Amino acid sequence: MFPGNALYNHGNYIVRLGNVVRWLGEQAEAAGVEIWPGVAASEILYNEDGSVKGIATNDVGIAKDGSPKEGFARGMELHGKCTVFAEGCRGHLTKQILKKFNLSTHPMSFGIGLKEMWQLDPGKHRPGYVEHTLGWPLAMDQYGGSFIYHISDEGLPLAAIGFVVALDYKNPHINPYKEFQRWKTHPSIRKQLEGGKRIGYGARALNEGGFQAVPKLVFPGGCLVGCGASLLNVAKLKGTHTGMKSGIVAAESIYPLLSEEVKTVTPTSYQKAMEESSVFKELKATRNIRPSFNTSLGWMGGMLYSGLFYVLGRGKEPWTLHHGKPDNEKIMKKDECKKIDYPKPDNEITFDLLTSVALTGTNHEENQPAHLTLKDDEVPEKINLALYDGPEARYCPAGVYEFVPRETNPSEMRLQINAQNCIHCKTCDIKDPTQNINWVTPEGGEGPKYSGM
Repeated sequence: MFPGNALYNHGNYIVRLGNVVRWLGEQAEAAGVEIWPGVAASEILYNEDGSVKGIATNDVGIAKDGSPKEGFARGMELHGKCTVFAEGCRGHLTKQILKKFNLSTHPMSFGIGLKEMWQLDPGKHRPGYVEHTLGWPLAMDQYGGSFIYHISDEGLPLAAIGFVVALDYKNPHINPYKEFQRWKTHPSIRKQLEGGKRIGYGARALNEGGFQAVPKLVFPGGCLVGCGASLLNVAKLKGTHTGMKSGIVAAESIYPLLSEEVKTVTPTSYQKAMEESSVFKELKATRNIRPSFNTSLGWMGGMLYSGLFYVLGRGKEPWTLHHGKPDNEKIMKKDECKKIDYPKPDNEITFDLLTSVALTGTNHEENQPAHLTLKDDEVPEKINLALYDGPEARYCPAGVYEFVPRETNPSEMRLQINAQNCIHCKTCDIKDPTQNINWVTPEGGEGPKYSGM
């Protein structure tokens, strides 16, 4: 890679982001910030004039049937002059804010990122080595690619590897997890991993919409920051710096207003400040790279376009390409697409899904209200399975959704939701063909227990 290329990484630091976030939390607490781990924000509160008043945390200690269990505790209302929503990609409250205040002008687009941490054979470890790939094993018309970062952490020869599959894929038979496992069988990847040991696994949806998908950032009583506002730079495969910058700009816009004797603060200057920031400059310059891969030429066309207009012109073309329909509407019927045969795991380089989920440390109390809710209980069988061959059983990177024989009639299949496996990636909330699945918060403190991922 040469200077100016979106993936040029010379001079950057390679870190374990989980450790950085933990350190930042310690600095924030030292400065007087209260951090409440294990407490979930479950509801938005509004003033009589419709402006945001704050949030409410969810009740804990409730059984599946809604009755209080031993240890039941009511949630709390947290009021503020200004509420900043920083939930990350597809936040369940942010989704409500976008709809209530009509903030989105174009559909957002997403990907599912799957990641593993490996302890490598010391002889194969190259601290500071970075590798990106595009395409294989995905089909020509499917956007996706990988990353490899060799990390040195307290003398351990570590590597963070991952694969991203765009969620605008058409073929309902695609299994992102198995695509990731198959990618590792490529000779150039396998040779880096042989002799090593996998020590971590995780997955999370991420924003790929870029500049076109950024919503209005300000609403009465609050604002949006980070990936909840689609600020990830997909060309760089990075969003931490844009998320942090948006938080800084939001603070600078809000703080001068807090001294005013008003009940609600709306940081109107934040919108313009972000439009003039380095974040928008980055996103605008790379705005056409991702949608250029959606032509009939697939990723080859995207590479050609990016080479001509970004590498040479730095995104100064006087037009803007668009993503089209939401990701869930792009999926095709099962009979219109070819099924995909995936190799079986070898348990050395590639692994079965449940073995991977065990590495996430995810856990949920079984006797609690469902956090993966269905608007219509009949849709999974009558529409998803009948028309799309049950894509939720494949796009979920944690084995949450499973079609099993119905007890009363084994010749029929029903959807079984293994909610205890959920790793809170939000893919189901995005890719379900009819948007029948709605992700809401489980009890606080539950979900994956990532360490240094």
